Amino acid sequence: MSLSRRNFVIATSVAAAGSTLLSACSSGDAGGGSGSGSGGGAKTYSKVTIGAKEDSTGPAPEVPGAKKGGTIYGIAPDDFSHLDPGRIYYAYNSTAALLLHRCLTGYKIASDGSQKLVGDLATDTGTMSNGGKTWTFTLKEGLKWEDGSELTVEDVRHGIERLWAPYIIESASYVQIALTGKGGKWRDAYEGPYKGKHLSEIVTDKAKRTITFNLAEARPDFNWTMAMHSYAAVSPKLDTKEKYDKHPAACGPYKIKSHVTDKSMTLVRNKYWDPATDSIRNAYPDGFEFDFGIETLDGVDRLIASQGKDAYAVSIYKGVPAERIQKVLTDPEIKKRTFNGLLTGTYYYAINTKRVTDLKVRQALNHAWPLQQIRQIYGGPSSGDIATTILSPDILGREKFDVYGKLKKPQGDPAAAKKLLKEAGKEGMKIVYAFPQDPTYNKTKVVIENALKEAGFTPIIKPVDSTTYYDQVQKVDNSYDVMWFGWSPDWPTAYTMIQPLFDSANIGDGLYNVSQTNIPWIDSTIQKNMVITDQKKAGSAWAALDKRIMEEVAPIIPEMYQRRYYVYGNKVGGAMFDPNFSATLLYKTYVKA
Repeated sequence: MSLSRRNFVIATSVAAAGSTLLSACSSGDAGGGSGSGSGGGAKTYSKVTIGAKEDSTGPAPEVPGAKKGGTIYGIAPDDFSHLDPGRIYYAYNSTAALLLHRCLTGYKIASDGSQKLVGDLATDTGTMSNGGKTWTFTLKEGLKWEDGSELTVEDVRHGIERLWAPYIIESASYVQIALTGKGGKWRDAYEGPYKGKHLSEIVTDKAKRTITFNLAEARPDFNWTMAMHSYAAVSPKLDTKEKYDKHPAACGPYKIKSHVTDKSMTLVRNKYWDPATDSIRNAYPDGFEFDFGIETLDGVDRLIASQGKDAYAVSIYKGVPAERIQKVLTDPEIKKRTFNGLLTGTYYYAINTKRVTDLKVRQALNHAWPLQQIRQIYGGPSSGDIATTILSPDILGREKFDVYGKLKKPQGDPAAAKKLLKEAGKEGMKIVYAFPQDPTYNKTKVVIENALKEAGFTPIIKPVDSTTYYDQVQKVDNSYDVMWFGWSPDWPTAYTMIQPLFDSANIGDGLYNVSQTNIPWIDSTIQKNMVITDQKKAGSAWAALDKRIMEEVAPIIPEMYQRRYYVYGNKVGGAMFDPNFSATLLYKTYVKA
């Protein structure tokens, strides 16, 4: 399956500089345990359940104390790279999409961060049949576009069909692959809608407001997939093709009034959005004004000072950097204006199994790795929780385990590592460690190098230019043994985390099985688990696979489940962490009197 480029780790550590974009389409269900950090703030991961039909009925629950009116200002270093929903895959772009676009399903987020998958445009989360190969959704009544025209099932179909257009190369491809069954060659199956032809696998009934997807491959979690903004509705009549990316038509509570690329964007109310059709979004401000080009540290200092318009401002997606975290957490007045959340996904170190072929050596690396020292450099317990599993604690069915005793000895266990190396006859083995060159990782390399030496390895440290880092480590024939990496799922089931990283089909230049894990029983178990229709049973099956991979293959060294902090102006109410995109949940904010 095509993978979650939007969830890919792009820059530097969240903990160190608040700048990594590791975030997912959603967080998970039962089993999200307590965080082990002691840095204050959120201690648990959000949980997601599937809501009933009544949960999909608008309006959204009111935010206590909120009132309508005023403007919320958003600041960020960068503009949104895409606004066309078909080209939205990165988490940052989805923060804007939540205000403008709507999908068949979406996430209803409570004040405590817990979530329910609900119908957004649809009346509920869909009906599955034919063993997961057929999914039917019914649209709500009263849905409209910003020009007052009706939003129909044909618009939902068009939003998907236009993903075959040659100018759209950034979207997710889960639905395209499921419909065609052609894997990475899904484009060969259809030429797109602009020549008048529709996908025969999608059947619409405008009168009944139903849309049915007849999939080539069973997808029991297809309703989760349809919450991705890549699959938002687009009206054929309002589709301006390439130009749509600059000024898409809105069906959400806000529409674009103006957009100066890389400088600013202004949103105003969409008068045709009906809150009775929307159980997810509140829309208290009259509008939003976004200023781009504000560096993270400067933006946080402005929010701390909270002067003028900044009193009504939020950081859209950049958390508090390490330079200000203590100031924010130790000043009681500033701390009142903060929120934080635990990110979905796992940061880890991929072990190149093509080069490090001995299991005992990979196990020794897990024992040796100095997680406590690394976390201290990132900012201590406030930066997040030490990881011991592939699956993050918010994934459906995830079970906690600690195969290598990292919670008991987070500083590393050189004695255990030496014992394994001796048994393998690999004492003094050279280990080439690669990481993106950055001030933070220049510090962590020191503690990693020392830990490897103490454990009996001969470390060779290879800093790689951050702009080409992923190009380098995602090459099959790279010269690295251990590589810093990270991943987060597109929705809260383990399939979108384990399949990208450990399926042998994803070994290749530019693909995400960086450890080059090629184990037949892993591949076959992935294929078996992905078609289990009972999601609770599926969760247990994935959790068992998680543990078996770590015990019998050890292709990675889990590092952290990270936490991000935000500060906002003193005239902003309702600001909270978006557990899906690790950003400010803009549609719940309001202007205080």
